[in-house]
Amino acid sequence: MGARRSLNHVYTQIAGYGYSCAIECAEEEFRNGGKFQYCALRYVQAQLDQATRSVGCNAKHKFEPRLARWLLTCRDRSDSEKFSMSHELLSIMLGGTRSTVTIAAGQLKAKGLIEYSCGVIRILDHEGLERAACECYATIKNHLKNYVEFDTPLAE
Repeated sequence: MGARRSLNHVYTQIAGYGYSCAIECAEEEFRNGGKFQYCALRYVQAQLDQATRSVGCNAKHKFEPRLARWLLTCRDRSDSEKFSMSHELLSIMLGGTRSTVTIAAGQLKAKGLIEYSCGVIRILDHEGLERAACECYATIKNHLKNYVEFDTPLAE
């Protein structure tokens, strides 16, 4: 974004793959104004949209629907029904305590929506979990699914 330093840190929450390149290469490609620039700008917009909605969600909605939203989001990003995630990480991401995560996860488990053991969570009933999630999940999912569509023609 042009600053020498960022207040943000990048880390993975779920095992997977990532890519990197030298910052000089990314800067040069961005300045070319082509597809990379458009995708980078759309990605930043998507992150801002998701972050602002998450802040409001964490302030407004009860913990269980927020947990359902977050688990569905993790499923969408990892393309897997099963992933490793600690209660500590969930408490940080959702603005609660580990004991609150334990209670909410226990409620979702009792409803047959998820199972979890030793930091491994598996979604058993995707549709049921969507019904348990707050409306923020569907709002963000529908909004972000088209973030790679452009309102201006791409430079070739």
